[in-house]
Amino acid sequence: MDYPDNFIKSALFEFNRYKSMGDSTFVQLNDKDIHWKLNESDNSIALIVKHISGNMLSRWTNFLTEDGEKPWRNREDEFTNPYETKTEMLAGWEEGWRCLFKALNSVTSDNFDTTIKIRNESHTIVEAVHRQLAHYSSHIGQIVLLGKMIKAENWTALSIPKGTSEDFNKNMFKK
Repeated sequence: MDYPDNFIKSALFEFNRYKSMGDSTFVQLNDKDIHWKLNESDNSIALIVKHISGNMLSRWTNFLTEDGEKPWRNREDEFTNPYETKTEMLAGWEEGWRCLFKALNSVTSDNFDTTIKIRNESHTIVEAVHRQLAHYSSHIGQIVLLGKMIKAENWTALSIPKGTSEDFNKNMFKK
């Protein structure tokens, strides 16, 4: 496998890992939960997802041929007008991910050297992908933390629950 294919395969794996963390958080939340904020100036999960989705659609639509900051994107609206329902939020979430995965799957050895523009700054494909992976993972971390705060003792851990590391490791090393 050559470098471009290996890089894209690795990037897809990591993006899927973070999408799964978001998906597993959303399963635990209801319409009221997605609008919870600790303070009025904070972002709710509904706002964060709207921002991530807007960013994904802007960055990944025509990824190889257009600047990633599209003139039709209204970033400010992403932080002021949250999705109203969980159903609407999940639809936006899925639309953004579909756009991202379609774009990444269009990258081949033949176009891997394409210069990507984001706000008129030049990026290699590797730089552009890393930029977005870091951006989305930070926001998904916020979503998970908010989910944990909202659900408190009713939260279902997304990784190894506290107090179970030793048993988990024993099982992993038995394989």
